[in-house]
Amino acid sequence: MNEPRIRPAVPDDLDTVLAFWRAAAEGTSISDDRAGVERLVARDPQALILAELGGELVGTVIAAFDGWRCHLYRLAVAPERRRQGIATALLAAAEERFVRLGGRRADAMVLVRNERARYAWSAAGYGPQEQWRRWVKPLTG
Repeated sequence: MNEPRIRPAVPDDLDTVLAFWRAAAEGTSISDDRAGVERLVARDPQALILAELGGELVGTVIAAFDGWRCHLYRLAVAPERRRQGIATALLAAAEERFVRLGGRRADAMVLVRNERARYAWSAAGYGPQEQWRRWVKPLTG
């Protein structure tokens, strides 16, 4: 397999990314819409990282840094392209970004029911931090 091309998303990619997430990502989020992803890319143009093979989108990760913490979201690989090193390449790019920005530790949002993702994150060196629970409050109705 060829190495995937890793690059930040640009505004012209966003509809493709949203369609990709519907097919390849597990679950949906309140911000999985055009406006939410536009805000992300406008605020931090390097945060949404894409993997491409032959011009085709095959993977994504959001590597968000708020100046204090490093957060990973939406690690997704096309089902027919899994186990080919794409997630590894995306995480390497995300972690390199975090180090450049001064980040010290990355955390990942992983659905409890997504067993395949738990294995992938574990293989990448991540583990659950059982003493923490995510508390959320929707800000819009």
